[in-house]
Amino acid sequence: MVQYINKLLKQSFFNLNEKWEEKYPIVIKSWQDNWEKLTEYFQFTSDIRRMIYTTNTIEGYHRQIRKVTKNKGVFPNDTTLEKLVYLAYRNIRKKWTMPLANWEAITQQLAIKFGDKFKFL
Repeated sequence: MVQYINKLLKQSFFNLNEKWEEKYPIVIKSWQDNWEKLTEYFQFTSDIRRMIYTTNTIEGYHRQIRKVTKNKGVFPNDTTLEKLVYLAYRNIRKKWTMPLANWEAITQQLAIKFGDKFKFL
């Protein structure tokens, strides 16, 4: 399966290269130089890739904090802001306990791929 995906990636990049190399040579060169890093994501199974692109905890956390603080014009002091962020964090943390879809299968796949490096707690 991985070999098939690599073949598709190379063909797609070849097509992209033919179409855009003259107009965007620096971008195409950068992709060529960093091809292994760019395609590493596709070495994972579809379950793991889905988890990676749908689980952006940091951006979600920042979005929730911005939502809470956005409508407040000025905070009387730092403590008020800290309390507001703490209360927002408590509410956000409740959502973090939700299980990820296919988590058992994903942990098994990661254990196979990384062996002893992967230790699930």
